[in-house]
Amino acid sequence: MSKILFVLPVMALALSACTPAQQTAGGAATGALVGAAVSSGNDRAKGAIVGAIVGGAAASLLGQTSTPGQCRFRDANGQEFIAACP
Repeated sequence: MSKILFVLPVMALALSACTPAQQTAGGAATGALVGAAVSSGNDRAKGAIVGAIVGGAAASLLGQTSTPGQCRFRDANGQEFIAACP
């Protein structure tokens, strides 16, 4: 349980990145951390790889908006909002 509590702030930072590439990279990094954390001792590398793939794809999909030039952000309280991309 403590491993998941450690990873939650990292996930929030990954989703609050400015550009889609940063969001995808942050999601992949977060996924790798989570995958390695929840895997058993012998499967940590495999868990990190799978987590990176799933996290990158999820962050890429969650960060998209339907309006060009607009990005989806998440504030410190976890609320989502859409604003102009920097």
